[in-house]
Amino acid sequence: MYYEIYNIYKSVKLSPKNHASGTTLVEILVATLLLASFFASLFEANAVVLRFIAASKQSVGAIEAVQARTEVFRNLAFSDLTTTSYVQNLLATAPNTSDFAKFATEVVKISAYPTPNGVTQMTRATNGTVSLDSTATSLGSTLIKVDISQSWTGVLGGRQRTEQTSLIISNGTKK
Repeated sequence: MYYEIYNIYKSVKLSPKNHASGTTLVEILVATLLLASFFASLFEANAVVLRFIAASKQSVGAIEAVQARTEVFRNLAFSDLTTTSYVQNLLATAPNTSDFAKFATEVVKISAYPTPNGVTQMTRATNGTVSLDSTATSLGSTLIKVDISQSWTGVLGGRQRTEQTSLIISNGTKK
């Protein structure tokens, strides 16, 4: 039986088919389109990640600037802190030397605590000029509240961003 199947197989002659292998123009175009789509999405993902990194750097820069200004105010004598001209001259210099300070607007508000009698507000613009926006009637002689904020336009989305902190400072002696 095996021998018969072998003879039948041997007697059937298959004609060789001429197949020309290759790629068509349509296949090349589809492959090119897929490859271009892949690289375009890869580059866009990279651009988004770089914008996230830039936004994070801005946020960290704002935190550093607010913290640096906070430390300056905490180390001032109470009489200097309640003198508007002294604080205004102090704000003429940036809180730190980071590049972020060139793009942020700083606002400092000083008021008596716990019951404010007006607010002394100063704004340091991005060009370094300091303006006195308002002056408190009285800052008192025991406790004051200092609000410090940094505002900037964010890289990611172009939205207005703000970092801020508040301090309560007592008129006491430094040790």
